[in-house]
Amino acid sequence: MPGTFSQIYVQVVFAVKGRESLIHSTWEEDLYKYISGIVRNKEQKMLAINGMPDHIHFFIGMKPSCCLSDLVREVKKSSNDFILEKKFTKFKFNWQEGYGAFSYSHSQIDSVAKYILNQKEHHKKHTFREEYLDLLKKFEIEFKEEYLFKWIE
Repeated sequence: MPGTFSQIYVQVVFAVKGRESLIHSTWEEDLYKYISGIVRNKEQKMLAINGMPDHIHFFIGMKPSCCLSDLVREVKKSSNDFILEKKFTKFKFNWQEGYGAFSYSHSQIDSVAKYILNQKEHHKKHTFREEYLDLLKKFEIEFKEEYLFKWIE
């Protein structure tokens, strides 16, 4: 759109169905590259991507013409198909319904990217549940417990 200028930065978080630890370190980099390709093909900018065996985070610079829910739906569907096609896991793989999306200012890009890239270290001290609930509270997002990810303890 001519004359449209924006700075929209969003961190997206979603989990493996049932919060199972199915993303293996031997193929997680391939998954991240694949998801980054989807984001680029949708003309958005991948700023950081990383995760744990049971969930991922990605941080993007979005154009105003992008519909975030459509982008996340495409990322989840296509990456799920990619994982199944490549036979990365012998277990049934699916992403859990829903996702978290958190917006940031330009001045926060470096700190959010570092946070995402440092997921493995971060989760030595905090569970995914703690992390996710902290994000919801920090951003003052109202939620009902029954609509959060299904947690396995």
